[in-house]
Amino acid sequence: MQMNSAPHLLTEDRPEYERLLDDALRHAHERPELAAVGERLSAAQLRTMALTAVALITATAAAEYEQYVKARDEARAATRDTASGTAPDGLGQSGAGIGAVVTVLAPMLAGTAATIFLLVGYLLKMLEPPPAFAGPMVDAGWFFAAVTAAAIFIAAIGLLIAALRNGSTSLPAREAHERLPDDVALAKDAWRQALLERGIVPFLRDALTEPAGPAVPAPYRPAGRLPKIGYSRPDFAGPDEGPAAAPRPTYSSPDFTSPDFGGPEHEPD
Repeated sequence: MQMNSAPHLLTEDRPEYERLLDDALRHAHERPELAAVGERLSAAQLRTMALTAVALITATAAAEYEQYVKARDEARAATRDTASGTAPDGLGQSGAGIGAVVTVLAPMLAGTAATIFLLVGYLLKMLEPPPAFAGPMVDAGWFFAAVTAAAIFIAAIGLLIAALRNGSTSLPAREAHERLPDDVALAKDAWRQALLERGIVPFLRDALTEPAGPAVPAPYRPAGRLPKIGYSRPDFAGPDEGPAAAPRPTYSSPDFTSPDFGGPEHEPD
């Protein structure tokens, strides 16, 4: 089931919110206002309620979170600019690309040439008498075979060196990525502290003390009565709520006669 997404919380910071919530529930016994965790509501129930009301809770530290996100974005932009300036005009990338192409193509081309020269040379040697250039073709084939073996060996050494270099730099790179600059770390700590003290802890305290549950925003419901727009509805009363309504007036249509028409008249013969 997907929880509500907070408008003040980016997706990458959702795990940090959950870790802070879990830490608050784990150390709830250290706070007097949260000492009742597990009596009326369990920690799992409180966690579910806090995840459902994540928008309400994170809004209490919106200013600190905005400052943290701004500082983090500026640090990331500076890091990208520094990384892009290590190889001006793309020379480093192009050199590495040419080396990789040569490393891959050299064994393939040399191996193909060795196969062709050896195959043709030995076929020519089977002729009687063998042509004079059959021997040099076989020698050329063995030369390209030696080049193929040397190229494969050099490529293997290059791959090994690249693997060792990447393995030695991956851990420092990860540590540098996780190690935030001072201003970003301070902004993150301020956001975490504000979110904990002004959002998570008050929410859990209200959930434990209020009989009806925490103060989560109630869903919108339309008004139960229609507004009066220039008219009022008639009042209806049941038989026990007031006097009986007056009898409805009866209506009878009038008799119409034309001026020249009357009832039938019989004259005596």
